[in-house]
Amino acid sequence: MGTPGQAGKLLYVMHNSEYPLSTFALFENGPCLVADLNLDVLMVKLKGFFQNAKANKMETRGTRYQYCDFLVKIGTVTVGQSGRGITVEVDYCPCAVPGDCWNLMMEFMQSFMGSHAPSVPPVFSAKHDPLYTPADTMVQYMELLNKIRKQQVTVAGMR
Repeated sequence: MGTPGQAGKLLYVMHNSEYPLSTFALFENGPCLVADLNLDVLMVKLKGFFQNAKANKMETRGTRYQYCDFLVKIGTVTVGQSGRGITVEVDYCPCAVPGDCWNLMMEFMQSFMGSHAPSVPPVFSAKHDPLYTPADTMVQYMELLNKIRKQQVTVAGMR
């Protein structure tokens, strides 16, 4: 929340079904903390320091597919009962260094996404360690969900 005259930092608490025993806490433009599920209990006890924005709860649910060494997850982003977007997550399982296999992943994504295949995510250029971690996935989801949230505000303001 911050002190008077100081803007509070946003903290996003996220969960991922691929890592059911972990909770990810991400500060906007800051570090990602990976903790066990007890972090949710701790956040309730710290409610005097953090303001909960339940109205902004976003969720991505979808289907997981495996094709050879690739894992593809296609999901729908919802806010409440309303659909807001679609996510496509691609993982090349044998490789833990995205820079080493990005061209192969691009070729695979272009095979079913065409010209909509993404460019290199910003999280890769900001990393000091080349190994990919679950926290990197959560940072990418946070960036995507923030883009969707901003589009929602823009569209609502234009009505």
